[in-house]
Amino acid sequence: MAKASWQKWGKRLLTLLFVVLIPVLLFSLARNLDWAEVRQSLFAYKPGTLAIGLLLALASYLVFASYDLLARAYTGHQLPARQVLPVAFVCYAFNLNFTTWVGGVALRYRLYGRLGLDTPTITRILTLGLLTNWMGYLLLAGGVFALGFVKLPDTWAVGATGLRLIGVLMVAVAVGYLLACAFAKRRTWHLRGHELTLPSIRLALCQVALGASNWALMAALIHWLLPGNLFYPSVLGVLLISCVAGVVAHIPAGLGVLETVFLALLHGQLGQGSLVAALLGYRTLYYLIPLAVAVMTYLVLEQRARQLRR
Repeated sequence: MAKASWQKWGKRLLTLLFVVLIPVLLFSLARNLDWAEVRQSLFAYKPGTLAIGLLLALASYLVFASYDLLARAYTGHQLPARQVLPVAFVCYAFNLNFTTWVGGVALRYRLYGRLGLDTPTITRILTLGLLTNWMGYLLLAGGVFALGFVKLPDTWAVGATGLRLIGVLMVAVAVGYLLACAFAKRRTWHLRGHELTLPSIRLALCQVALGASNWALMAALIHWLLPGNLFYPSVLGVLLISCVAGVVAHIPAGLGVLETVFLALLHGQLGQGSLVAALLGYRTLYYLIPLAVAVMTYLVLEQRARQLRR
């Protein structure tokens, strides 16, 4: 009991530290940044570059929406893909911009519930989606970290060796999940009133492939918007680190966290203005434009739900 209390307070303290530290770092960045360079870099983007970037964002959203198609095979519900994909798209856009509890959880229960699915089925959809996302992350990030593609500053406590060891451990967890799906004799557990069933190895392999592909596409978009010839695995590794920091900080859209991590790890390879411009372009293409489309899609889904109830 005491251990759980300490863990709870430790998590709160870490979150508070992020909430305080990020605005301080952003203020320091904004004060010292050459905004003329940022503006010049933004206006330097060609329409074709932005169009390809938008296609990369769309591809990522389609991959993420496919998590829910895997969940349909896992749960056995009969909703058609034309209903599943819009729900998954809307939930992902709201999740990115307004935290997991709003988009990933509350909105998913509401929209799927209006389509006739019961709470246990929606919970299993949510669980499989989370596993798909993070098992793909563990395998991809673990490989990138273990191979030493990310160069950490000397002032960071983890260090190059520590990051490699973390990477090996992450890969081991992902492989362990796949082995459990392939060979475990006991397939079902009950946790706090919820039933958790291991998927088949074929479904688990699809999970890892889709999860890793989504993270890779997100990094591809940032890499596409960055000037110069940066090593793609390095950009991927920095994105993967920033996403963990964003989860810990609990800041909607990871606002400020993404920028801080990228500036800390890539400041010696790119000008700050060019890097900030690329991240602003990324946020526009991957967060804001999909959110605007998701809001309109949500209104359509609500209208259709009313018609179904009638």
